[in-house]
Amino acid sequence: MRIRKPRTARLDEVIISREGEYANIEFREPGISGVNLKLGLKVQTMTDRQILIAFNRSVRAMEEMSRNYVHRPVEIPAGKPQIRYFAAGDQWVPRGDVLRCVIEDGGPDGEAIIWIDDRELSLKDFGRLLTTHAGWGMRIVFVPDNDLESMHPIEMREPEEDPRS
Repeated sequence: MRIRKPRTARLDEVIISREGEYANIEFREPGISGVNLKLGLKVQTMTDRQILIAFNRSVRAMEEMSRNYVHRPVEIPAGKPQIRYFAAGDQWVPRGDVLRCVIEDGGPDGEAIIWIDDRELSLKDFGRLLTTHAGWGMRIVFVPDNDLESMHPIEMREPEEDPRS
């Protein structure tokens, strides 16, 4: 099950505990992420209701920031490297927000190989590269391998049935 982001809550929907400067807010409903909210040492004398008010304010502030955020993905120009090696993490990382890739099936046991620029990435390495954007969404558009730089119009509809399947 995918864990959902925290939402505003009522006292009967959460379990609140305290640890040092943090209030730990756990949802009773499974599948909603808990939060460690840093409130300072005053958290030890705050009531659950006061903690919940602070928590709900922070959730509403994050929701407001999200509503106002305009994302403009950066695409690295053709001919420039789209990925770089991050030695401290021992992995490849994207330099921008758009990746032009080619998929091949020449890996072990027919596993996919992903080519970015002239760099061959195994599925494992490609997966690690994707984790640099953990928590984000992703859209994948399949295009001919000789036309990776065009912005193809996308047609929203159900696919036609393949008579072979």
